[in-house]
Amino acid sequence: MTYKKEWRTGKTSAQRGYNYKWRKERAKWLKKHPLCVYCMDQNIISPAVVVDHIKPHNGDKSLFWSRDNWQSLCKLHHNSTKQREERTCKKRIITGLDGYPIINYE
Repeated sequence: MTYKKEWRTGKTSAQRGYNYKWRKERAKWLKKHPLCVYCMDQNIISPAVVVDHIKPHNGDKSLFWSRDNWQSLCKLHHNSTKQREERTCKKRIITGLDGYPIINYE
């Protein structure tokens, strides 16, 4: 996973793709996936308010619109845990109750 900020320098959120079309799709996604996936990994029920791109799209429109690359997050996890993962380029590994990894997000 590569973290690149340069692609968005000097662009408005609408120019980066977060426009009316995105807001409509975001609302539909959150209606269907209303809980934060990071909280659920910790057996916590928390409403999601952000549709996050699992793998940073860095301006790639096909990756931006790929629903396979979307996840629902609460504001706390989006603004802390996820940002730290992107800065450090570390992959998130989820473990089952038995302690073995079950999902590897890139």
